[in-house]
Amino acid sequence: MTMQNVYDLAVIGAGPAGIVGATTAASLGARVVLIDRYGDLGGAGANTGTVPSKTLRETALSLSGIRSRDLYGVDLSLRREATVADLMRREHAVKKALNRTLAQIVEASSVELIVGDAQFEDAHTIAIRSGATWSLVHAERTLISTGSSPYRPAGFPFDAPGVYDSDTILELNTIPKSLAVVGAGAVGSEYACTFGALGAKVHLIDSREVLLPFLDSEVSAALTRAMGGSGIELHWGERVAECNYAGDEITLTLQSGRIVHTEAVLVAAGRRSNTKCLNLGAAGLAAGERGDLKVDEHYRTAVPHIYAAGDVIGFPGLASTGMQQARRAMTVAFGGAGDLPAREILPSAVYTIPEVAMAGDTEQTVQAAGVDYVVGRARYADNPRGCIIGEKEGFLKLIFRREDLKLLGVHAIGELASELVHIGLIAMTADCDATVFGELSFNVPTLGALYQDATWRLINERRRAVARAIA
Repeated sequence: MTMQNVYDLAVIGAGPAGIVGATTAASLGARVVLIDRYGDLGGAGANTGTVPSKTLRETALSLSGIRSRDLYGVDLSLRREATVADLMRREHAVKKALNRTLAQIVEASSVELIVGDAQFEDAHTIAIRSGATWSLVHAERTLISTGSSPYRPAGFPFDAPGVYDSDTILELNTIPKSLAVVGAGAVGSEYACTFGALGAKVHLIDSREVLLPFLDSEVSAALTRAMGGSGIELHWGERVAECNYAGDEITLTLQSGRIVHTEAVLVAAGRRSNTKCLNLGAAGLAAGERGDLKVDEHYRTAVPHIYAAGDVIGFPGLASTGMQQARRAMTVAFGGAGDLPAREILPSAVYTIPEVAMAGDTEQTVQAAGVDYVVGRARYADNPRGCIIGEKEGFLKLIFRREDLKLLGVHAIGELASELVHIGLIAMTADCDATVFGELSFNVPTLGALYQDATWRLINERRRAVARAIA
């Protein structure tokens, strides 16, 4: 092996967290090397997960005509012979453009990029294998941002045709006529909706009794109704006892004894952090059951000069949160922490059909905390933009503390819910109360005006309640 230069920071993994961590440290004057096993930057977010799956979803929505059938009586149903490859052409273009952009960002930040597999030799030395060549780098600090991969539970023959995880599902040659999705988490629910839109008969199987229980219960119930109404068959409180492949059919035997026959199976059983090949023991680290690393509030591991961010530390496992974690970690590491105040409220979105999004408290959490609260709601169907786009079932839900109408939580289901939620996120971060929505002027027609609708509905209800009490 040959020893290369000494760096202030070595970043292992060039996904969203790794790139943001590397460029943040470089902006603070650090000499940074970014190590990634693939030449295409962006990690799972750009190459196998977030961008590909969401692009497929948008393609399915556009080509299936779901958005236009009720509005204009137009049915653009997909040709039955259409393949996933046909649908993924747009995804490939989007991914390549994103790869180029990320490479340009890294280059412009004067971050050195090395393509290869990394593992620790000791707490400050990293060995890198590029083809048949090994080299060593010394780093004063290290950021581990190696991301995660689909977890493959025992009992499923993943080497058999028709059995997929959330990465390999995009390698399908044809759109299956039927698909069983095992696991109704965010990934499983998203793919269930996407393939349902593509015309497949979808079975969604989960051991829990509630869809996406981290959501506000009202939103979860609305999404459950929408998915069921679209033809997705929901199997609650079920586990797969046996998975058998014969010919062109897969048979799933559920613990209840029920049998599900399907053409393809997607196992969406969560993720496993990519730490197995890092030789963590040489650096004085140990991983959790699913490979995850434990960190403190500044994203330092048990070895103080080694940081970790993104999927590799587990929940919530979102590209958005991973980037913020890495930015926080590197500003702490290189002296810029005062420039970036911590934000505890994190948004989340699930790109189902319809999509859902949230930030802050749910009704369940405020009830559990004993907080006295009130709720403001507004329906897409009562909003001019909602009427234009034909969104009949969507709604915005705002949770306020009763005593001062401070905004505590925002929840949305419907078209562009993932965009809509950020208005509430900013308001909560700025410690706003209901008056900010009541007094502002929103463009019409916009979905943003739902905030004003929900607020005035609540204020007027309170005024009527006071008038009735006086009378």
